[in-house]
Amino acid sequence: MRRAAVLGSPISHTRSPDLHRAAYAELGLDWTYDAIECNDRDFAAFFAGLDEQWRGLSLTMPLKEVVLDVVEDVDDRARQVHSANTVWRTAGSSSWRATNTDIPGICSALGDVGVDRLERVRILGAGATARSAVAAVAEMGAVSIVVHARRPEAADEVVRLARDLGCSSRGADLDVQWGEDDLLISTLPADAGAPWAAALDADRIGHTALLDASYHPWPTPLAQAWARHAPVAPVASGRDMLLWQAVDQVRLMTGAVTDANLARVAQVMRSALSTDGSSP
Repeated sequence: MRRAAVLGSPISHTRSPDLHRAAYAELGLDWTYDAIECNDRDFAAFFAGLDEQWRGLSLTMPLKEVVLDVVEDVDDRARQVHSANTVWRTAGSSSWRATNTDIPGICSALGDVGVDRLERVRILGAGATARSAVAAVAEMGAVSIVVHARRPEAADEVVRLARDLGCSSRGADLDVQWGEDDLLISTLPADAGAPWAAALDADRIGHTALLDASYHPWPTPLAQAWARHAPVAPVASGRDMLLWQAVDQVRLMTGAVTDANLARVAQVMRSALSTDGSSP
């Protein structure tokens, strides 16, 4: 029996078990996947106690940064954004590796709604998800990124990351601003985006795409504003992000996802999200 789990705190409303168990069933794997409450103080001890049955961990807050000091083999992508959400090892190996599948998850979520190239991006929030979003849009060709935070200085780390990745970038407060943007990404709680939603109209949105990392409840105020004022503009949700980062986790942990079965695995995992849920 192989084991995997999602760790974090709080963890009670996670959807990750639904996703991973659906994939295991489709792939014919006799694996278990559980949700385990674990805070940043206890993670190192938990990790040290993993036996040979364990093949992977999905990490949510507050562990995405702590893990970087626990796992030795952290890839460049996770180091760059100072955040890892995935730890895995292959069969026959005792060596653990850490990466960030949120980044390709964001790219795939945007690709699902037809966004594959962009230049000007506006991001609301300055935490770990915002850093992953910067890395994702930089990979997709972004050249200009504005980072909005409650305090502009809180955006400094995200702005530095964007500049390190070759983008022009600046911080701003959360007062509503708008420009000729290709994409707005909100990493804020759903209600926190409401002032932006109230200030938007069709002229301001235009053909700007939206990625709202929140998905419970859905649609968020921002997503409702897009539907009301720009029904043809692309909209991606946190549920899409959650799906694709989990697909990549299953691929890494099991080694059983191939080009031939990827679409089917993704579909059964998407179906597993058809009921309401609150968090990754």
